Amino acid sequence: MIKVLIVDDSSVVRKTLTDKLSRHNDIEIVGSAVDPYVARDKVVKLKPDVIILDLEMPRMDGLTFLAKLMKYFPTPVIILSSLTPKNSKTALKAFDLGAVEVFCKPGAAYAAPGFSMRLARAIRSAASARVEKNRNVSYAAVQKVQLNTLLDRTTHKVIAIGASTGGTKAVQAVLSRMPATSPGMIIVQHMPENFTASFADSLNKTSSIEVREACDNDHVVPGVALIAPGNYHMLLKRSGGNYLVKIKTGPRVHYQRPSVDVLFHSVAKSAGRNAVGLILTGMGADGAKGMLAMRKNGAYTMAQDEKTSIVFGMPKEAIALGAADTVVPLQKIPQMIVEAL
Repeated sequence: MIKVLIVDDSSVVRKTLTDKLSRHNDIEIVGSAVDPYVARDKVVKLKPDVIILDLEMPRMDGLTFLAKLMKYFPTPVIILSSLTPKNSKTALKAFDLGAVEVFCKPGAAYAAPGFSMRLARAIRSAASARVEKNRNVSYAAVQKVQLNTLLDRTTHKVIAIGASTGGTKAVQAVLSRMPATSPGMIIVQHMPENFTASFADSLNKTSSIEVREACDNDHVVPGVALIAPGNYHMLLKRSGGNYLVKIKTGPRVHYQRPSVDVLFHSVAKSAGRNAVGLILTGMGADGAKGMLAMRKNGAYTMAQDEKTSIVFGMPKEAIALGAADTVVPLQKIPQMIVEAL
């Protein structure tokens, strides 16, 4: 049974979430709190497995509480945030402080049948996450690699990356160490609509390569990383001697849109042996079958190892399928990409 504490200043939100989530047999709402001061005492007393946390609350904002929580009582946290540009940037700051998942506060859609199902999946994902003090230590050891001498051999290469829970920091750890001459990169990070643009912007500020949210028909070129927009699938297509991405709607795959499997299957078809595939931390099986297709078509594929994964779900499924050529700790991934190229 997963014990959940809800921290939100809205009594309507607290009651609705409690009613909806209590219907899931593996989730128990052990308490709720109107603000972080009340939550602090309940965290110590109830020892929840997962905390659902609002960002804007009286007396203390969610980010301040999150920072204190991770310092004194590390617990998996799901941020429940409104869909606004301001809150998307704040939510990304929450990832930096240790939150493992961001979920959209949908207003009137709380009553929608699919909402509690999606949130329940997020809770299960968060419950399996490893949350530790100073988790950044393992990322700090990642070294920037040199690719200049390989540029003439990599202009037609593509690097495809898939990630979910815990992936925001893992993706940053990889991209921030890749040189400006890197082959074109295409990335699916499970993240809500309106958050991916801010995510791309934050990565752009810490990377030598250009990082931006993908648009339909964007070309995949060296020195640029394209992030799939939230709520849309991204596919790789070949046009003559060039690669471009297609952005489209469609059914969720493994409960996700964008889906890593959708991207990887398209990479297997369009790029074949010219691709390198990487699957990072995350819950579920999204990306495993797509990565297997990539490997069968000649791509070199890698999965993040268990020790450095916040949630060893997606990499584990890929490894079990035989989809990964190698299993690599996060700090060695940039160098392994170069060797693969």
